[in-house]
Amino acid sequence: MESAQEVLVCQYDNCLNNGSAEVLAAFAENPVAGVVVSGCGCQGQCNMGPTVRVLPSNHWYCRVQPEDVSAIVEQHLKAGNPVSALLHPRLHPQYLHQS
Repeated sequence: MESAQEVLVCQYDNCLNNGSAEVLAAFAENPVAGVVVSGCGCQGQCNMGPTVRVLPSNHWYCRVQPEDVSAIVEQHLKAGNPVSALLHPRLHPQYLHQS
């Protein structure tokens, strides 16, 4: 698992219209030591919003809803295992056939 992780939650038009402010709030309600969570501008994946990007691993989550945040926090941020069901399929095709 990487240290000094950063989570970027898009706060631009399409993502906002699909609930990204609530996703950002859900991350704020589930803090993880050593992880910085912030809103950001457009990440260029508008059709897949709300988008959440985890750095430095560069994992892209798409269509994230507030109820998905706990899985990302527990499984990815704390345990180091990406949540394959939420990963962007075009950017992470290696996860398509995992459960």
